[in-house]
Amino acid sequence: MKILFVYPQCPDTFWSFKHALKFVSKRASFPPLGALTVAAMLPGDWEKKLVDMNVSTLKNEEIKWADYVFISAMVVQKESAKEVIQRCNNLGVKVVAGGPLFTTEVDAFSGVDHFILNEAEVTLPLFLADLNNGHPQKKYTTNVHPPITETPVPLWSLINKSKYSSMNLQYSRGCPFNCEFCDITFLDGNTPRTKSSQQVLAEMDSLYQIGWRGDVFFVDDNFIGNKKKLKEEMLPAIINWMQNKNRPFNLFTEVSVNLADDEELMHLMGQAGFNKVFVGIETPNEASLSECDKKQNTHRDLIATVKTLQNHGFEVMGGFIVGFDNDSPAIFKSQINFIQRSGIVTAMVGLLNAPRGTRLYQRLKRENRLVEEFTGDNTDFSLNFVPKMKRETLIDGYKEILNTIYSPKHYYARIKTLLQEYKPRTKSFSLQSKRWNIQGFLNCMWFMGIRESGRRYYWRLVASTLVTRPKSFPLLISLSIYGYHFRRVVGKYIKTPDTVLA
Repeated sequence: MKILFVYPQCPDTFWSFKHALKFVSKRASFPPLGALTVAAMLPGDWEKKLVDMNVSTLKNEEIKWADYVFISAMVVQKESAKEVIQRCNNLGVKVVAGGPLFTTEVDAFSGVDHFILNEAEVTLPLFLADLNNGHPQKKYTTNVHPPITETPVPLWSLINKSKYSSMNLQYSRGCPFNCEFCDITFLDGNTPRTKSSQQVLAEMDSLYQIGWRGDVFFVDDNFIGNKKKLKEEMLPAIINWMQNKNRPFNLFTEVSVNLADDEELMHLMGQAGFNKVFVGIETPNEASLSECDKKQNTHRDLIATVKTLQNHGFEVMGGFIVGFDNDSPAIFKSQINFIQRSGIVTAMVGLLNAPRGTRLYQRLKRENRLVEEFTGDNTDFSLNFVPKMKRETLIDGYKEILNTIYSPKHYYARIKTLLQEYKPRTKSFSLQSKRWNIQGFLNCMWFMGIRESGRRYYWRLVASTLVTRPKSFPLLISLSIYGYHFRRVVGKYIKTPDTVLA
């Protein structure tokens, strides 16, 4: 059997980091972990190939080679996925589809021969058994959230690692919280399920053996969902592994804000090599946090929480949302002020949308406020519901946030704030990362230091950092490159002096 895995193209969004990747000659941030994991679940004697359309072009000859084309995608990849399905149909090759996009929007796709929905540990074996018997069904689905203690090591041999800026692995699935707008609990459940420390170390070993030295992203919905196991088993095992291997990886992940309440956990994560965390801040508006059931963020000083994490060696990346029912026009200035004061440089701000499967989607449906399908990109000025705030006011206010926080003046000011608070615990020994820093530095000098209209703010920060915090200079370069990407994405929609190259 010949299987071609196809990962559809992601559009140019804040999350793609497309413009930043060019600085270090990379094509995508991460390889398609889900597809690589499913590939490892298939019979070992089957021939397998993978085309990640974010790093290479899908050719008709590759499609025609396959007996089946397996497609996995997220909602934001919907249009590209539809095009791939159509091409396969035109060439007479059968399509097998799975992943979050097809699980939540199965009815939106024609031309798919077999849907392998929900979690592959349950549904894929059913498909393979029926395929072996000559009677595969149209759709396989389950309400079961299985243990992931038997999930195999991804099949890294299918990718060219040099095309990616980071590698990834998964330790757990599920989140103990139940935010109204989030589809994680719909897809993966409320109870965090974890791999064993032996499994995670085997995956780290596999990355080490293919020669990877650099960033590794733990893609967990909430890495600290099971604190007890992290403290007693997982983190001590990672710490020991990293010490024995001379710290070849820089680790980062997604966490909830309550990490800042646990001194022991922060210490262990720092020892293990985690130096960056993504946190869903969402909003400084307490009423909106209560509205969306973001209980873990309420009744706390969120600025102080962020600074606690920064003081413990974590660069905090933050997710922010505007458009809640309890948001007034004052929210736009409040978001800007919070982001600037917090020193969250990588601040991802989006409009509220209601993905299928979420409690928000169900509520808005009952209220007859849904108007169109979610594009998967909450930064493209689309809304799939009728907001309480006047739509034009919401869009204009959102544009004001983007124009402000990503402008060179405000963006470099946030880097300075971060560097004042950030106290890294670990040092990267990655030769690959050093090479990227040199390449990125040279490109950074040209684009941010010469071509951009906000170059005066860049040079001021460079000068002050070299004098006061020279060890932070590589981080400054990385964050400056991210800023260039954000301004390019914003510049697609809003033309201002700060988003257009000089």
